[in-house]
Amino acid sequence: MSDPVGKLPSELDQLPDRDTEETAEWAASLDAVAKAAGSRRAEYLLRRTLQHAEAAGLALPKLLETDYVNTIPTSAEPEFPGDEAMEARITAWNRWNAAAMVTRGSKYGVGGHIATFASAAWLYETGFQHFFRGKEADGSGDQLYIQGHASPGIYARAFLDGRVSEQQLDNFRQESGGNGLPSYPHPRRLPWLWEFPTVSMGLGPLSAIYQARFNRYLENRNIKDTSNSHVWAFLGDGEMDEPESTAALALASRERLDNLTFVINCNLQRLDGPVRANFRVVQELEAQFRGAGWNVIKSLWGSAWDELFQLDTTGALVRRLREVPDAQFQTYATRDVAYIRQHFFGANAELVRLAGVLSDAKIAECFHSSRGGHEPRKVYAAYKAALEHKGAPTVILAQTVKGYTLGAGFESKNANHQMKKLTIDEFKDMRDLLGLPIPDSAFADGQVPYGHPGADSPEVRYLNERRAALGGPAPARKVHHVALPAPAERSFAPLLKGSGKQEMATTMAFVRLVKDLMRDKETGKRWVPIVPDEARTFGMESLFPSAGIYSPLGQTYEPVDRDQLMYYKEAKDGQILNEGITEAGAMADFIAACTSYATHGEPMIPFYIFYSMFGWQRTADQMWQLADQLGKGFIVGATAGRTTLTGEGLQHADGHSHLIASTNPASLNYDPAFAYEIAVIVKDGLRRMYGEKPEDVFYYLTVYNEPKVQPAMPEGVEEGILKGLYRFNTAADLAEAAPAADAPKIQLMASGTAIHWVLEAQKLLAADWNVAADVWSATSWGELRRDALECDEALLRGEVRTPYVTRALEGAQGPVLAVSDWMRQVPDQISQWVEQDYTSLGTDGFGLSDTREGARRHFGVDAQSIVVAALAQLARRGEVPASSVKEARERYGL
Repeated sequence: MSDPVGKLPSELDQLPDRDTEETAEWAASLDAVAKAAGSRRAEYLLRRTLQHAEAAGLALPKLLETDYVNTIPTSAEPEFPGDEAMEARITAWNRWNAAAMVTRGSKYGVGGHIATFASAAWLYETGFQHFFRGKEADGSGDQLYIQGHASPGIYARAFLDGRVSEQQLDNFRQESGGNGLPSYPHPRRLPWLWEFPTVSMGLGPLSAIYQARFNRYLENRNIKDTSNSHVWAFLGDGEMDEPESTAALALASRERLDNLTFVINCNLQRLDGPVRANFRVVQELEAQFRGAGWNVIKSLWGSAWDELFQLDTTGALVRRLREVPDAQFQTYATRDVAYIRQHFFGANAELVRLAGVLSDAKIAECFHSSRGGHEPRKVYAAYKAALEHKGAPTVILAQTVKGYTLGAGFESKNANHQMKKLTIDEFKDMRDLLGLPIPDSAFADGQVPYGHPGADSPEVRYLNERRAALGGPAPARKVHHVALPAPAERSFAPLLKGSGKQEMATTMAFVRLVKDLMRDKETGKRWVPIVPDEARTFGMESLFPSAGIYSPLGQTYEPVDRDQLMYYKEAKDGQILNEGITEAGAMADFIAACTSYATHGEPMIPFYIFYSMFGWQRTADQMWQLADQLGKGFIVGATAGRTTLTGEGLQHADGHSHLIASTNPASLNYDPAFAYEIAVIVKDGLRRMYGEKPEDVFYYLTVYNEPKVQPAMPEGVEEGILKGLYRFNTAADLAEAAPAADAPKIQLMASGTAIHWVLEAQKLLAADWNVAADVWSATSWGELRRDALECDEALLRGEVRTPYVTRALEGAQGPVLAVSDWMRQVPDQISQWVEQDYTSLGTDGFGLSDTREGARRHFGVDAQSIVVAALAQLARRGEVPASSVKEARERYGL
């Protein structure tokens, strides 16, 4: 028989058929089933055949979507090891206190969220009672990424186990008094409890994947045995819309991260309404994760549904569940039984017959409350299966009802994310539903009371016994400080003595320094170079054969450049994390490495080097996450500046990252001009972050790809380098054409590569205009401002302190002209504390493609433009003739 007209060839047409007759028999059998029993039976047989083939390990494409039923049927559930009644009472107390805390806080207008934990309570409680390893046992314990909006439930549990007081519950979202609780998981605000900040949606799942990957990195490099650590990420189904949530799914599968489990609470609601409305988010997520190579476990229906599935002898119920969209199922949870009979079971005659043998009570139970995420036995089965699965990460899709147990006014309502309180009558209904011994008299003052069974109650004893068996309280953050020894001075010496006559870009200077530091016997192995697939641009290829590129598989191929000195070497114990084209992934790597000192008790020294503006501009939210998580390390903005990237143009020319970085209080931002400045900054950074008294800060350095002769370090400038400003030279230091003693004076201040334009301008001012200019290296506009702000704050307390920048410039004659390869707002950060007349030059506006010289002339920051700007300043003060400005413009062709 000829192919149908227009039929496209498939890959099967290209495979040889060893037995065409057998193939035809299989096809005929399928046709016969479809004709005799209907297409649905044929579909069922195909699905079961493919599932059987997958289980048998045959190399066939996986089904991306299975039926809308539980992966683990009731008959296959393992024995539940806990006391269900006891755990139900514990969960009831936590539900109550979470709702009470938010409701009590609502009178202060501070808000809070109730519905999320109400839906997810059993997802957390089952984990806390049976799975989540604490940090007091061997190893590092588990890493828990708690869904941000569920924080009230975690606080309620900490109240029950005695780690949080009633006063602290009453100070939820009121931290300024010093005894409050932060709104969401914020390690910086509550560092003994929270490990991971997660409420910036999407960053939690991304970070969890790279945390699991970093755990393997530590193990494969023989730094820490992390084989007993498991990463659990609790997520919302709406949160999975964020691109970061699914950005690294393939990485987790590719690297076989079976130490990772995602638990997605599928209550079918976003913050404003249905997640997929006209579609089915659970099925979509299953296809997405299965397609990426994850193990998928669906826990959708509670045990009340068992009777319905047993009665479904035709498959009509399963088919109907697969076709009902999210928004409609949300509606079923809020409507009466008559509505459900009409709109769900009335879809076809088979379902009408099925509903005829069901009581109204059974239908109400199934559609209003019975979900897999609300039953500890089903959650336990899913978690146990996830831990036992090897070779791939697992995602658990657990269906729940948003606002569960909070009453008809909350459950499945579109607005429940914005609802902050229950009435007293609603609390009494909730009390009765949960079976809590709270008398009506406890509400006498019109305030909902907190509930606690007592520190020596059976509930608290059981809770504490379970946590002791699992290694202590959770969540918990514990830091056992390990000070790292300072590296040997010989690593810094080459940069301090300068490059002689050889030109060297500061990017290369930094890479050479780190390469030497990685050879240090004490701390070399703790360096973690991270780069998003641009290592050769930064001259880092020399690290490939010596340090190796991390790969859990090692190197399974012969690299094309194996015969070259700097070949591409991958190794299971490789030190470099070369992440491919993903700044977000590299940043997630960086966060995991930066916080290893707390997560694993193993301080690591990561440096993340990125290209131009593709750091702060692209991943600033993760930089904030890093600060919140109290990370330590070096961020390096390579090929920095708006005019140093020859020919790259608008989308690469970075003139604003220092401005963005200045908004992050934990970031110490430096724009070094010379190699020796880099050496001094890095050395001090190692002391401040990893020494005897470590600080919760990280460093941002910008380095340039413009080769220049690197001078030796002058004497006595270390303090100025670290504080942000020192005098590099004076007009009197000029070997030629020194200005007259009574010449007009000006102070030229510059950072980064701009120092070279300013030094050239200094010579032109002296030779052409008899102006004496001193040159200052401003290594950090941000640190100068930080110090000045601290002085202003001290003044409010009655303490008089003079900012460093004011003291450094004291007695400096003439006005100040500040220049950088950044927007003028960057140097203007310090203007109010400079007592001299102050102005600036910068690279405001969009970048453009051109030569360095052309770009600098365009922005008016080249040496000649600096001269004209300096003369204009002096002319306004009457110190040079106004005509000099016009003459200079004409002479330099401006």
